[in-house]
Amino acid sequence: MEKRKLGQNGLEVNALGLGCMGMSWGLGPAGDPKEMTAVIHAAVEQGVNFFDTAEVYGPYTNEELVGAALEPFKGQVTIATKFGFKFQDGKQVGLDSSPANIRRVAEASLRRLRVEALDLFYQHRVDPTVPIEEVAGAVKELIQEGKVRYFGLSEAGAQTIRRAHAVQPVSALQSEYSLWTRQHEQEIIPTLEELGIGLVAFSPLGKGFLAGKIDETTKFAEGDIRNLLPRYTEEARMANKALLDLLQQFAARRNATQAQIALAWVLAQKPWIVPIPGTTKLHRLTENLGAAAITLTAKELEEMETASAQIRIIGNRYTEQLERATGL
Repeated sequence: MEKRKLGQNGLEVNALGLGCMGMSWGLGPAGDPKEMTAVIHAAVEQGVNFFDTAEVYGPYTNEELVGAALEPFKGQVTIATKFGFKFQDGKQVGLDSSPANIRRVAEASLRRLRVEALDLFYQHRVDPTVPIEEVAGAVKELIQEGKVRYFGLSEAGAQTIRRAHAVQPVSALQSEYSLWTRQHEQEIIPTLEELGIGLVAFSPLGKGFLAGKIDETTKFAEGDIRNLLPRYTEEARMANKALLDLLQQFAARRNATQAQIALAWVLAQKPWIVPIPGTTKLHRLTENLGAAAITLTAKELEEMETASAQIRIIGNRYTEQLERATGL
């Protein structure tokens, strides 16, 4: 699989990573640890060397799963995790990017992930009560101590990225990016390009919708965040089928699946974008990774751009409250 650089400080990973959140949290009941471990091991065998987790996923259980599953592959894989939330009685109750909490999270994540250093340590959500310079400075100290290798931000705005980058170079911004979530093209992506920062695209398949396996009759399990999101109401799913029809046209043309075309589109946007589709199923993992072998032509990309511009996406990606606070 092709390698891609994230930032200017030496972080390089294969073109497609694996988002591990849904194995433990957010998309219904947690998966069986043995089955999820088998998926993670299969990912390594098929060329994935970049895995994404966070303390909030569970909380804590996803880091423990990923740490145990990847322990046999120490030194061969890159694991990204995140800090920035406050917990009470095992539940997320707010934001906390204070330097003291950043250090506490780093120490705990090191133990759960069974590593000597955190490869990529993201601020999960911007904390308006803590200046981003203090956040960057706290991570800089951890890097100097050898406990963290690279610094990242998640869902941060352009000015926040610039201010953080001036204190400690940011290797990657993790944000949602896909054919139906493109707001970052206006200001964020040009800022990343200017500063030499990579983009790690989460939900590149629209939390499963762009894979074409979800329609208006789909029932989400209890605990699945999609039950709360405006873009996944029955009405929105019916209206947004137009985008699936577009993907299917190109999938048929290339003898591929809708998911593969959706991922190939993300990969084609910039050579420093790394999508991290998540899955709990071995066959979906193999399908997703097949996207790495699909190179959309300039003509195909132009056709997709023209056609998708005519499609109005119905439903916001988050409610206003979730937009501010979610760890997804």
